[in-house]
Amino acid sequence: MIDAAQIDHLAQLARLQLTPEERQTMQDDLNSILGYFEQLSGVDTEGVAEMQRPVNLVNVMRDDVPTEAFDVSVVAALAPEMQDNFIRVPRTVEAD
Repeated sequence: MIDAAQIDHLAQLARLQLTPEERQTMQDDLNSILGYFEQLSGVDTEGVAEMQRPVNLVNVMRDDVPTEAFDVSVVAALAPEMQDNFIRVPRTVEAD
């Protein structure tokens, strides 16, 4: 089962700042989920055919057909900031 140290490690990986109550709730929830997996591992599946998905998937996407690209001047007019013909965006991930 999941212990407090593992919850702290998961919170750090996910960049979460949890209160002690939230830590306990997360630990309880994850242990409950793992309990369901333990129940499933006890189910006799002898003779049950393996399946990849419960429903058949059908490709409903259109064919990928190349088309004319936007001119750089059009993109530059829409972009908040350009640098060397590339759209410049703010950094979204902070480095440690």
